[in-house]
Amino acid sequence: MRVRNDGTAFGHATRLTPFAMRFFFRNFAGQIWSCCGRPCCPLLLVLGCSLLTGCGYSTKRPFSTDIQTIHVEMFQSKEFRRELEFRLTESVIKRIEMDTPYRIAPRKTADAVLTGEILKVENRTFGKDFDTNLPREIGSTVVVRFRLQDLRTGAILVERPRFVFQTSYIPPVGETFTQGMTRAMDGMAVQIVEAMESTW
Repeated sequence: MRVRNDGTAFGHATRLTPFAMRFFFRNFAGQIWSCCGRPCCPLLLVLGCSLLTGCGYSTKRPFSTDIQTIHVEMFQSKEFRRELEFRLTESVIKRIEMDTPYRIAPRKTADAVLTGEILKVENRTFGKDFDTNLPREIGSTVVVRFRLQDLRTGAILVERPRFVFQTSYIPPVGETFTQGMTRAMDGMAVQIVEAMESTW
Protein backbone atom coordinates (compact mmCIF):
# COMPACT_ATOMS: atom_id res chain seq x y z
CA MET A 1 0.00 0.00 0.00
CA ARG A 2 1.21 3.51 -0.83
CA VAL A 3 0.09 6.91 0.46
CA ARG A 4 -0.82 9.74 -1.85
CA ASN A 5 0.32 13.32 -1.31
CA ASP A 6 -3.14 14.16 0.09
CA GLY A 7 -2.81 11.47 2.77
CA THR A 8 -5.17 8.86 1.33
CA ALA A 9 -4.07 5.28 0.82
CA PHE A 10 -3.97 3.38 -2.41
CA GLY A 11 -2.25 0.42 -4.02
CA HIS A 12 -2.61 -3.27 -4.76
CA ALA A 13 -2.73 -5.80 -1.95
CA THR A 14 -1.02 -8.40 -4.11
CA ARG A 15 1.96 -6.30 -5.09
CA LEU A 16 5.22 -7.90 -3.99
CA THR A 17 7.82 -5.30 -3.16
CA PRO A 18 11.58 -5.76 -3.61
CA PHE A 19 11.81 -5.79 0.21
CA ALA A 20 9.40 -8.72 0.37
CA MET A 21 11.40 -10.56 -2.27
CA ARG A 22 14.61 -10.04 -0.27
CA PHE A 23 12.82 -11.19 2.89
CA PHE A 24 11.69 -14.40 1.20
CA PHE A 25 15.09 -15.32 -0.15
CA ARG A 26 16.89 -14.37 3.08
CA ASN A 27 14.61 -16.42 5.30
CA PHE A 28 13.49 -19.32 3.16
CA ALA A 29 15.80 -19.80 0.19
CA GLY A 30 18.60 -21.24 2.31
CA GLN A 31 16.23 -23.69 3.96
CA ILE A 32 14.88 -24.84 0.62
CA TRP A 33 18.40 -25.28 -0.76
CA SER A 34 19.65 -27.31 2.21
CA CYS A 35 16.50 -29.29 2.92
CA CYS A 36 17.73 -32.50 1.33
CA GLY A 37 21.29 -31.84 0.17
CA ARG A 38 20.60 -33.17 -3.30
CA PRO A 39 20.86 -31.53 -6.76
CA CYS A 40 17.08 -31.47 -7.08
CA CYS A 41 16.78 -28.76 -4.43
CA PRO A 42 17.16 -25.88 -6.92
CA LEU A 43 13.91 -27.14 -8.39
CA LEU A 44 12.25 -26.51 -5.05
CA LEU A 45 13.65 -22.99 -5.03
CA VAL A 46 12.19 -22.39 -8.47
CA LEU A 47 8.91 -23.83 -7.23
CA GLY A 48 8.90 -21.37 -4.34
CA CYS A 49 9.39 -18.47 -6.73
CA SER A 50 6.65 -19.83 -8.97
CA LEU A 51 4.25 -19.93 -6.06
CA LEU A 52 4.88 -16.25 -5.39
CA THR A 53 4.43 -15.14 -8.98
CA GLY A 54 1.59 -17.55 -9.60
CA CYS A 55 -0.52 -15.88 -6.92
CA GLY A 56 -0.53 -12.59 -8.80
CA TYR A 57 2.45 -10.96 -7.13
CA SER A 58 4.49 -8.57 -9.24
CA THR A 59 7.48 -6.31 -8.71
CA LYS A 60 6.42 -4.07 -11.61
CA ARG A 61 5.12 -0.62 -10.77
CA PRO A 62 1.43 -0.24 -11.70
CA PHE A 63 1.60 2.28 -14.54
CA SER A 64 -1.30 2.31 -16.97
CA THR A 65 -0.77 0.68 -20.34
CA ASP A 66 -3.43 2.88 -21.95
CA ILE A 67 -0.76 5.40 -22.91
CA GLN A 68 2.65 4.78 -24.43
CA THR A 69 4.13 8.25 -24.96
CA ILE A 70 4.16 11.46 -22.92
CA HIS A 71 5.09 15.02 -23.77
CA VAL A 72 6.42 17.06 -20.84
CA GLU A 73 5.89 20.76 -21.27
CA MET A 74 8.25 23.23 -19.61
CA PHE A 75 6.99 23.88 -16.09
CA GLN A 76 5.86 27.42 -15.41
CA SER A 77 6.94 29.27 -12.27
CA LYS A 78 5.68 32.04 -10.03
CA GLU A 79 9.11 32.28 -8.41
CA PHE A 80 11.60 34.99 -9.34
CA ARG A 81 14.35 32.35 -9.46
CA ARG A 82 13.89 31.51 -13.11
CA GLU A 83 16.15 28.45 -13.24
CA LEU A 84 13.95 26.27 -11.03
CA GLU A 85 11.39 25.40 -13.71
CA PHE A 86 14.16 24.19 -16.02
CA ARG A 87 15.60 21.95 -13.33
CA LEU A 88 12.21 20.48 -12.44
CA THR A 89 11.28 19.83 -16.07
CA GLU A 90 14.60 18.10 -16.70
CA SER A 91 14.27 16.00 -13.54
CA VAL A 92 10.72 14.90 -14.42
CA ILE A 93 11.75 13.86 -17.93
CA LYS A 94 14.70 11.85 -16.61
CA ARG A 95 12.53 10.19 -13.96
CA ILE A 96 9.85 9.22 -16.50
CA GLU A 97 12.53 7.68 -18.73
CA MET A 98 14.07 5.78 -15.80
CA ASP A 99 11.03 4.65 -13.81
CA THR A 100 8.14 4.24 -16.24
CA PRO A 101 7.39 2.30 -19.44
CA TYR A 102 6.53 5.55 -21.20
CA ARG A 103 8.56 7.27 -23.91
CA ILE A 104 9.06 11.02 -24.16
CA ALA A 105 7.61 12.36 -27.42
CA PRO A 106 6.70 15.65 -29.15
CA ARG A 107 3.27 16.96 -28.27
CA LYS A 108 1.85 16.33 -31.75
CA THR A 109 2.55 12.59 -31.52
CA ALA A 110 2.24 11.97 -27.76
CA ASP A 111 -0.65 10.12 -26.14
CA ALA A 112 -0.61 12.39 -23.08
CA VAL A 113 0.85 15.67 -21.91
CA LEU A 114 2.21 16.63 -18.49
CA THR A 115 1.98 20.30 -17.53
CA GLY A 116 2.70 22.06 -14.28
CA GLU A 117 3.76 25.16 -12.39
CA ILE A 118 5.98 25.94 -9.41
CA LEU A 119 3.70 27.87 -7.07
CA LYS A 120 5.98 28.64 -4.18
CA VAL A 121 9.41 28.02 -2.65
CA GLU A 122 9.80 28.80 1.05
CA ASN A 123 12.95 28.62 3.18
CA ARG A 124 13.10 28.39 6.95
CA THR A 125 16.18 28.76 9.14
CA PHE A 126 16.80 26.32 11.98
CA GLY A 127 19.30 27.85 14.44
CA LYS A 128 22.63 29.55 13.75
CA ASP A 129 26.23 28.43 14.03
CA PHE A 130 27.95 30.55 16.70
CA ASP A 131 31.33 30.53 14.95
CA THR A 132 30.22 31.38 11.41
CA ASN A 133 26.83 33.01 12.14
CA LEU A 134 25.48 30.86 9.32
CA PRO A 135 22.19 28.98 9.69
CA ARG A 136 22.77 25.48 11.02
CA GLU A 137 20.15 24.15 8.65
CA ILE A 138 17.72 25.62 6.13
CA GLY A 139 14.49 23.82 5.37
CA SER A 140 12.96 24.29 1.92
CA THR A 141 9.34 23.68 0.98
CA VAL A 142 8.45 23.49 -2.71
CA VAL A 143 4.81 23.65 -3.82
CA VAL A 144 3.75 22.82 -7.38
CA ARG A 145 0.62 21.97 -9.30
CA PHE A 146 0.56 19.57 -12.24
CA ARG A 147 -1.77 17.76 -14.59
CA LEU A 148 -1.47 14.68 -16.79
CA GLN A 149 -4.00 14.81 -19.64
CA ASP A 150 -4.84 12.33 -22.37
CA LEU A 151 -4.38 14.19 -25.66
CA ARG A 152 -6.56 11.73 -27.56
CA THR A 153 -9.68 12.06 -25.42
CA GLY A 154 -9.06 15.18 -23.37
CA ALA A 155 -9.54 13.21 -20.15
CA ILE A 156 -7.63 14.36 -17.05
CA LEU A 157 -5.65 11.33 -15.90
CA VAL A 158 -3.91 12.84 -12.87
CA GLU A 159 -4.27 16.30 -11.35
CA ARG A 160 -2.74 17.75 -8.21
CA PRO A 161 -3.56 21.41 -7.55
CA ARG A 162 -1.16 21.57 -4.60
CA PHE A 163 1.74 19.14 -4.39
CA VAL A 164 4.34 19.63 -1.65
CA PHE A 165 7.91 18.44 -1.25
CA GLN A 166 10.20 19.33 1.67
CA THR A 167 13.96 19.05 1.98
CA SER A 168 16.83 20.81 3.73
CA TYR A 169 20.46 21.79 3.28
CA ILE A 170 23.24 22.61 5.76
CA PRO A 171 25.34 25.75 5.05
CA PRO A 172 28.01 25.06 7.75
CA VAL A 173 29.16 21.96 5.84
CA GLY A 174 29.29 23.82 2.54
CA GLU A 175 25.86 23.03 1.13
CA THR A 176 24.35 25.87 -0.89
CA PHE A 177 20.88 26.98 -1.91
CA THR A 178 21.60 25.64 -5.40
CA GLN A 179 22.37 22.19 -3.99
CA GLY A 180 19.27 22.32 -1.84
CA MET A 181 17.08 23.22 -4.80
CA THR A 182 18.64 20.50 -6.96
CA ARG A 183 17.73 18.00 -4.24
CA ALA A 184 14.24 19.48 -4.00
CA MET A 185 13.59 19.34 -7.75
CA ASP A 186 14.83 15.75 -7.95
CA GLY A 187 12.66 14.74 -5.01
CA MET A 188 9.63 16.51 -6.42
CA ALA A 189 10.14 14.73 -9.76
CA VAL A 190 10.13 11.36 -7.98
CA GLN A 191 6.84 12.21 -6.27
CA ILE A 192 5.24 13.45 -9.49
CA VAL A 193 6.08 10.20 -11.28
CA GLU A 194 4.82 8.16 -8.32
CA ALA A 195 1.52 10.04 -8.56
CA MET A 196 1.27 8.89 -12.19
CA GLU A 197 0.96 5.26 -11.12
CA SER A 198 -2.37 3.73 -12.14
CA THR A 199 -5.23 4.97 -10.05
CA TRP A 200 -7.27 5.75 -13.20
